[in-house]
Amino acid sequence: MFESIINLFFPKVCSGCSSFLLTNENVICTVCRHNIPLTNHHLNPENDAFKKFYGRIPVLHTSALFYFHKKGIVQELIHNLKYKGHEKIGTILGEWYAEDLKTIELLQSVDEIIPVPLHRKKLKERGYNQVTAFGKALSSSLNVVYNDSLLIRNVYSKTQSKKTLLGRTEGIETIFDVSFTEKNHNKHFLLIDDVITTGATLEACSRALLKIPGVKISIVCMAMAQS
Repeated sequence: MFESIINLFFPKVCSGCSSFLLTNENVICTVCRHNIPLTNHHLNPENDAFKKFYGRIPVLHTSALFYFHKKGIVQELIHNLKYKGHEKIGTILGEWYAEDLKTIELLQSVDEIIPVPLHRKKLKERGYNQVTAFGKALSSSLNVVYNDSLLIRNVYSKTQSKKTLLGRTEGIETIFDVSFTEKNHNKHFLLIDDVITTGATLEACSRALLKIPGVKISIVCMAMAQS
């Protein structure tokens, strides 16, 4: 009854379209779930996300759950997750995508899930890393360790979405580093982020992880920008 009273005065709305959620809906309404642009990357090993890194870094698998379009449902979801504190979005997307990822044989050997890190100053400003809830949901569903201490961001930088292509890639290879021991050798890491755009950030993170002897890398993101 108390929850019903709260919902009466503070009704829950969809994080994708801001319409009121029905009783059986959670975070994302049924209409948005139906209209959201799925990539179906998990059905095609040589998908467009995988091809983005071809010849740049050695990856076993790359995929994203959704396509990201400006002013679309996915942009609204990511914006609410990243800037409005709606971390439940990350949990929902992680649980959603985990069911697809379970069908990918190459990912059966993943040892640890590694989030693209925020600089400690940015983390303090925002209060959370927008990929944490996504990563922890994947960790729980896939029964794989979530490790947010291996990969380190050394340089504080402005929001990537406000930068030009040149600004996103300039000097980015020096931003990330790893803090590892022998126990991290020869592992298969699943690197995760919110949106694949140019791929520069994920490439830089992968190059940092490749400093660890014998590692293998796969990449999974919530969304991929599509022109």
